[in-house]
Amino acid sequence: MQVVAVANFKGGSAKTTSSLYLAQYLALHGYRVLAIDLDPQASLSAMFGYQPEFDIGENETLYGAIRYDGDRRPVSEVIKKTYFDGIDLVPGNLELMEFEHETPRAMLQGGRGRDMFFRRVSGAIADVEADYDVVVIDCPPQLGFLTVGALNAATAMLVTIHPQMVDVASMSQFLLMTADLMAVIEEAGGTLDFDFVRYVVTRHDPNDVPEAQIVALLRGLFASDVLDATAWKSTAIANAGLTKQSLFELDRGSVGRAAYDRALESLNAVNSEIEGLIGKVWER
Repeated sequence: MQVVAVANFKGGSAKTTSSLYLAQYLALHGYRVLAIDLDPQASLSAMFGYQPEFDIGENETLYGAIRYDGDRRPVSEVIKKTYFDGIDLVPGNLELMEFEHETPRAMLQGGRGRDMFFRRVSGAIADVEADYDVVVIDCPPQLGFLTVGALNAATAMLVTIHPQMVDVASMSQFLLMTADLMAVIEEAGGTLDFDFVRYVVTRHDPNDVPEAQIVALLRGLFASDVLDATAWKSTAIANAGLTKQSLFELDRGSVGRAAYDRALESLNAVNSEIEGLIGKVWER
């Protein structure tokens, strides 16, 4: 099973959109997909039709499967079906913040050994490993305990980048902080063993000269670690999102045929590349 964490702590990098389209693309290509919404804002859950404040009750997020007290439950009990064939969802809501609040207290009380906080997400995923081919985790937009747990569980990481200099600088800080923090986690027995790490250029206007210069800079710095394909900025994607839908669910004419075709072509190119990386890992 491949566990793909989609991460960046800069808002507006299209992290949730990237997670959504990757999950749907893989499901359409026959993979059994589990999407995990680890963002307390729960935008991914909303895109799959769940209103986090109304439809997701207490102990019905991943927090229910990784909490420290006696109310902990199997992750299979918090997995929900979605309307999209081939995708199940572990939804999110503000309850996930409890893990950020409770973890320091648990650590002070001596929560070491097999059950340390950074192993809890991987332990929950392992319980349903036989049921899915790919897990896509939409990480929170901060480097907290949930994100560390997701990275420890992941076998691959996608870092989304909006090609603006402020976003690139923010991504640099994210990578530096992640490296420092994971070094500490590894000393405590955690693992950071990725089959691949790739940078995904998102919300890209290929006709914008400054953006083209930044993409060229990224390719110069990270070479083949930057995906060849980029996800284009598109009114079609934005308009679909207004009704909490994806392009896969809309009629071409509802958002403009030309814009629809260009947007879907760019998204499919990105996700086809990611599928190819998964295939290489699986040697098939």
